[in-house]
Amino acid sequence: MRLLLPAGTTETALIDGISAAGATPELMVQTPSADVEILEYGEPTTAPVTPVSPTGCPTPAAVTRAVREVIDFDCVVIDAGLARSTGAPTVDLGVEAGEDVREFEAVPDAAAVFDRAHGFGSSLPDDEIVIGETVPGGTTTALGVLTALGEPASVSSSLPENPLERKRRVVDDALEASDLEAGDCAGDPLAAVRAVGDPVQTTATGIAAGALESGTRVTLAGGTQMVAVAALLRHADVDAPLSIATTSFVADEQGDRLERACDRLDCKLTVTDPGFDEGDHVAMERYCAGEAKEGVAMGGALSIVPDGEMGAVRDRLEVVCDRLGIDANGASPAVGDDPESEPRAEADREP
Repeated sequence: MRLLLPAGTTETALIDGISAAGATPELMVQTPSADVEILEYGEPTTAPVTPVSPTGCPTPAAVTRAVREVIDFDCVVIDAGLARSTGAPTVDLGVEAGEDVREFEAVPDAAAVFDRAHGFGSSLPDDEIVIGETVPGGTTTALGVLTALGEPASVSSSLPENPLERKRRVVDDALEASDLEAGDCAGDPLAAVRAVGDPVQTTATGIAAGALESGTRVTLAGGTQMVAVAALLRHADVDAPLSIATTSFVADEQGDRLERACDRLDCKLTVTDPGFDEGDHVAMERYCAGEAKEGVAMGGALSIVPDGEMGAVRDRLEVVCDRLGIDANGASPAVGDDPESEPRAEADREP
């Protein structure tokens, strides 16, 4: 099994109240770069930020890294519009960062990106791949795409209280800016991404489409952002078997809405509970309290943990957190006397 992680940015994340991926725009755009370094090396290397909330909840990259240290798996990072360079090795598909969805076009080159990603996906030698994502602002763009496609739309948040109405207002403004109404892009997925999506979506969709058409089994690792990718695939007439793997944190928040979405899109749903309620580290406590929930292929990574090994993953997460400077009581490099002066974890990752 190989994990593929498209990583990118979108100016949608800079809309006030949409994402808390950083206290400043400069910190926010660094988050995906830091995520992929944590996944590859276990800690940031060149990125000047460790994505940790003021309460001690680390980026889901820490969980995915913990799984990788326990069971090991291959990982490929795809530059899907990174606004800042990363020290991790990446596949460069020539993807630009996304624009604000309230502009006329959020991803002007969506079709070209899809084509390049499709070629990459179809060339993979694997029997099975897992596709994740890291992109601040991603649940808002997921809501935009689902709405443009005419799909029943509900998205998650890494905040305990999901600012869904604020996201819907942004999507309404985005559709108006693109002269669209809900459902106008049904059957035309690239038009939906071009108008109100982000570059990570079209990259993930293209890779998945190419891989599926070449006979590779594909699991989309994530929650409602990957529901949007699944919807894009189905609206592109890709009818091959498809799976979505997410965490119990997303499933608990979404209730039966997630199951209904997967049924509607003919996707097998796997939900994994990492048993964080059995731990006493602040990171696990914050996940159980409703922070973070998903992202950086966390649900997909947890879904491949063998029976009996989840306790080892929890133990390893503590080691990763210690490496990131997060102690068991919540002290972290992201919390200072003035919380607004330090980086904060994503509010819109599932993210």
